[in-house]
Amino acid sequence: MFLEPLLIVEFALLGLCSGFLAGLLGIGGGMVMVPFISAILSHRGVPGGLAVKMAIATSMATIVFTSISSVRAHHQRGAVRWDIVRRLAPGIVIGAAIASLGVFALLKGGSLALLFALFVGFSATQMLLDKKPQASRTLPGAAGQLGAGTVIGFLSGLVGAGGGFISVPFMTWCNVAIHNAVATSAALGFPIALANAIGYVIAGQGVPDLPAGSVGYVFVPALAVIGAASVLMAPLGAKAAHALPVKSLKRAFAGVLYLLAAYMLYKGLTA
Repeated sequence: MFLEPLLIVEFALLGLCSGFLAGLLGIGGGMVMVPFISAILSHRGVPGGLAVKMAIATSMATIVFTSISSVRAHHQRGAVRWDIVRRLAPGIVIGAAIASLGVFALLKGGSLALLFALFVGFSATQMLLDKKPQASRTLPGAAGQLGAGTVIGFLSGLVGAGGGFISVPFMTWCNVAIHNAVATSAALGFPIALANAIGYVIAGQGVPDLPAGSVGYVFVPALAVIGAASVLMAPLGAKAAHALPVKSLKRAFAGVLYLLAAYMLYKGLTA
């Protein structure tokens, strides 16, 4: 399976799609990658529960590269709120470490799939309803953003996503403009991905039945191919994000999340 040509093609196509969506929606691509990597690995004989865990870990590792490309494109347009990044990032690292080094290893793959579906579906609903926040609502202070970052990092570590499914709704709820929220979420994807990826590698040491090419829970062939392809497409997604109107961007965000939540719900119930 390590160098199977069809496998390389599948991962390359997945990387192109997830990279574009990472730039477009600020979701790090993990929302797309987790269901598909899980299906690809399961089809090739990896046990269902382990396939979900490997998909989560591998998808998170690829976000390290995707986020760099995506945030560069958003930064050139002046859309990243670096003040928010600085306040959320420390909590994100703390939450990611707790999730990837501890809770992730204890939970079964089916439970993680159901958790993924639950939070993605909730985030999609919040975005689709497009509830207008109170005009006076703003982001919390330093302590509040530290706590919010911890929650974002922890939940991202459990479901293998870059955090956009929580951070974008959170920021828009606090009256941050959607385009700034998407761009800032892309920047937050880097500390989320790096902290969690390290945790997955450590937590996966000695796990039985891992396929050849795995380092901990991370499947290196998928990381290499998806990472390279996604970096190429992320700037194009970021360009499209700034061309779309706010309502269209929110509907696109919600639609993608609903589809992926439905698949992972099925995966969790049948695991």
